[in-house]
Amino acid sequence: MTSDTPKDYSEDMYKFYFEATTNLKNSEVGEWKGEALTIISSFLGHYHSKNITKLEFGYELIMPIQCVPDLVSLLIEKNIAIYQIVRGEKTQETWRL
Repeated sequence: MTSDTPKDYSEDMYKFYFEATTNLKNSEVGEWKGEALTIISSFLGHYHSKNITKLEFGYELIMPIQCVPDLVSLLIEKNIAIYQIVRGEKTQETWRL
């Protein structure tokens, strides 16, 4: 297994899968009271949040690779554990409208 980033500091958009949950008892895996979705939607903004897909244990979304650390920090601030982030293929979407 190799671990390397594409060293992409542009606004090129990629698909990402975020698997997250809160550290609270009796929480549903992947979400708790919609808090993760609210944070992700707010971070992406109204236009890009329309492309969020809810999956069984997390969310698929599209954003620039350079935004990942900022989004992770926001989720961690709310005690939402990140179990996995998977970068998918590059898309034709644009970040700035």
